[in-house]
Amino acid sequence: MVSPGPPQLLSLLVLCCMLTPGIWGQKFQLWVEPQNALVLAGTSILLNCSTDCPQPNKIILETYLSKKMVASSQGWETFELTNVTEDAVVICATRCQQDQITNSSRVVTYGFPASVDLAPLPPWLPVGENLTLSCQVAGGAPRNNLTAVLLRGDEELSRQPVLGVSADVVEVTATVRARREDHGANFSCRTELDLRPLGLGLFENSSAPRKLRTYVLPGNSPRNTVRRYLEVGKLWPVNCSLDGLFPVSEARVQLMLGNQMLHPVVSIQGDTLTAVAMVNESEAQEGAHELVCSVTLGGESRESRENVTFFSKDGFPGPNLTLSESNVPEGTTVNVICAAGPRVRVQLHGLPAAGPGQPIKLQLNATEKDDRRTFFCSAILEVEGETLHKNKSVQLRVLYGPKIDRARCPQRLIWKEETTHVLDCKARGNPDPLLKCSQNRSGHPVPVGTPFFVRLNYSGTYHCQAINSLGTYTLMVEINVQERNPVSVTIILIVLAVLGVATVGAGVAYVSRFQKRSDSYHVKQEGKWLSLPPQSNEAEAEVAV
Repeated sequence: MVSPGPPQLLSLLVLCCMLTPGIWGQKFQLWVEPQNALVLAGTSILLNCSTDCPQPNKIILETYLSKKMVASSQGWETFELTNVTEDAVVICATRCQQDQITNSSRVVTYGFPASVDLAPLPPWLPVGENLTLSCQVAGGAPRNNLTAVLLRGDEELSRQPVLGVSADVVEVTATVRARREDHGANFSCRTELDLRPLGLGLFENSSAPRKLRTYVLPGNSPRNTVRRYLEVGKLWPVNCSLDGLFPVSEARVQLMLGNQMLHPVVSIQGDTLTAVAMVNESEAQEGAHELVCSVTLGGESRESRENVTFFSKDGFPGPNLTLSESNVPEGTTVNVICAAGPRVRVQLHGLPAAGPGQPIKLQLNATEKDDRRTFFCSAILEVEGETLHKNKSVQLRVLYGPKIDRARCPQRLIWKEETTHVLDCKARGNPDPLLKCSQNRSGHPVPVGTPFFVRLNYSGTYHCQAINSLGTYTLMVEINVQERNPVSVTIILIVLAVLGVATVGAGVAYVSRFQKRSDSYHVKQEGKWLSLPPQSNEAEAEVAV
């Protein structure tokens, strides 16, 4: 409620001058309805003045607000206050039998805020920094009943009264610390006009939500993984990675080689971003170049720089590794030569050459153990204080006849009938041999290396033969398949059955003999005995009664 203004004070003074001393002891009453009227600002309200005076004079309504009389009758009049914009006190008055009688009422206005706005949030905010929320509230009355609430989603962060007169624009602020979980969260401002003490409800206005984006960008630079010296004309990978990013999916990476923009493939694992690009011939020119990796997140960037030198293939041709023959029969002499350019040192199986430009030669008599043997030749070149390496490898194939591993193929096997077994025989040779096992008597083959169901007729001697283009290898295997229920087991089962029958017969005979005894029963009572007729021709029974 506001203090009376000059028009209202003037009306009150005029009314007081009109009052006679009888006002303090009024015989009749004058009522103003409603009392403490509540009206939405800018609207109208009806006030009724009534009295119990039998013949009152004209009833008047004193107020500085705009008014008009809308209805009247004996003892009452109804007035309409129009465009009520502020609180006021209204007074009804009349004269009854030379006495002045009066009464008053308060008119209280209320209004909803014209606007509730949350100030824009920063585009990005580092995790751990303070976020200041600012809410602008325009209008709203009565201010004593108006509150502003700052929210993160549905979570209440701050609740503050909106002070001042209704025409003022009030700013309400709150400061919170930005968290990871605040990324993507909506912040808003809500006003609450609580008119429940005045007989109305709770009215809420909300601002449009604003989304916050938080981020973590570590202070360290990205890691470049690239060789310092690269050969022109080949594809070389360039790797750049940075750990500890949040949200890592929002990070952007850029790779530059000199003035050339690379096109990396970006992958994400946990909070680590990795970019891999291939440097091709058009991007790699001989000489020194600067490789720049830049990672951007939240408007900030982290950058790393690396110098890379490209050299021509002519300056480092790499090793030349040759075999006199790469596919030889067993027992053949093979010559191995590892050589490179005049300034290049070579190594063959870790053995260094005598000096730069000198080749290494190796001679061997090929055996079965040399089949699939790989020879490695390394070339080493010193370029601008950097040691460069190139490698080459070749494989030797030795042809030899088939052989069956006796340790994996026993000469005698004992198996049970109707069980599953594997004849686990293996043959080696180059070319790879074909291995077959068949029964000498019937010629029936058995699978080799795969499970099969054993029957009694599988007993016998088997001829296992490995064959390739260089020869044949034969091994005899004897398989003894035993019956599932041998004769001895059958005899034992028959004896046990006979013993069981005899035991049952003896028990039956014993029970029969026991039942053939004479049955005599005696019951003693008061020393008297009575004889009863026998139950059968051979048995007698006496019962004492």
